Amino acid sequence: MKQHIAVVGAGFSGAVIAHELSKAGHAIEVYDQRPHVGGNCHTVRDIDTQVMVHVYGPHIFHTSNEGVWNYINQFDELVPFTNRVKAISKGKVYSLPINLLTINSFFGKSFSPSEAEKFVGSLGENVVNPSNFEEEALRLIGRDLYEAFLKGYTQKQWGQHPRNLPASILKRLPIRFNYDDNYYSSRFQGIPKHGYTYIIERMLDGPNIKLSLDTEFNRDMRHGFDYVFYSGPIDAWFGFQEGRLGYRTLDFEVLKCEGDYQGNAVINYCDEDVLWTRITEHKHFEPWQKRDQSVIYREYSRDCGMGDIPYYPIRLTNEMLQLGRYEELARIEKNVTFVGRLGTYRYLDMHVTVEEALKFARHFLEKS
Repeated sequence: MKQHIAVVGAGFSGAVIAHELSKAGHAIEVYDQRPHVGGNCHTVRDIDTQVMVHVYGPHIFHTSNEGVWNYINQFDELVPFTNRVKAISKGKVYSLPINLLTINSFFGKSFSPSEAEKFVGSLGENVVNPSNFEEEALRLIGRDLYEAFLKGYTQKQWGQHPRNLPASILKRLPIRFNYDDNYYSSRFQGIPKHGYTYIIERMLDGPNIKLSLDTEFNRDMRHGFDYVFYSGPIDAWFGFQEGRLGYRTLDFEVLKCEGDYQGNAVINYCDEDVLWTRITEHKHFEPWQKRDQSVIYREYSRDCGMGDIPYYPIRLTNEMLQLGRYEELARIEKNVTFVGRLGTYRYLDMHVTVEEALKFARHFLEKS
């Protein structure tokens, strides 16, 4: 039976679900409160410089799931791109993630891989059952590397001393005892040739899809539909009745210049007395193009207030207790599925977002 379905949010979650369900003949209405599609992945070509700008901060598509990679490549060619992040600590430039070059440069050594591993192992402090980020970092890499590369950056990014953050965050920070400076370990990595917005527009370009931008979808509107897929904030759906979930948001200072500003796509600033967390130079995310001018973003992290764009769910103890109460409400909500980063209050990379959206769509089609 063909159904009338609302999809709230025109980022990857909503676009994938809308595309898949529309192919099966369902009537889809997609709503987004912003004036454009793409969510935080929105890209636009800057008129002055012709640089493709990642409006809400840079996104590199990376995955080891060949099915997800092939799925996205239906809508645009993902040009191979390797994210080679640099870090500035105490006025010196290093390679990230922490690898053999970082270790040798930082300590003025020429260690072999085995020598570096043994040396870093000797730096680790004897912390039994580490309970927070700082203790886990001290256990793994010792105080010098922790304070040079992790402490200040983490405090700026999360607005919390690292000892107040869970140790699990460090699982996303690999340490390598070779010269591999590829930030990701995913099998497939790339950036769409025509930008992420182009991909979303193609996903939503179908006869069974109606798109409404600059339009907020509230809970009362669900009664006009057979089913709703909601990728907005789960706490907003329930009118914040259990309180607002905590997020970090980002501010960007946008600068344009002639030539090449920093010679690399991403440079992290690890010192706490430097106010920004990193500088991204967007023309380097499109290395197959040659641009005489450049667009850079200085990135600042702060607590998310009302009216701000939520980026990173904080997920500390208080937020997780709130989330549990919202999940209970979600379980009894009829004909509504909560999807995506905001709908599930999780940090999700793009490939995970796409993979989960495909699963939600396929599950719905099997049931309908």
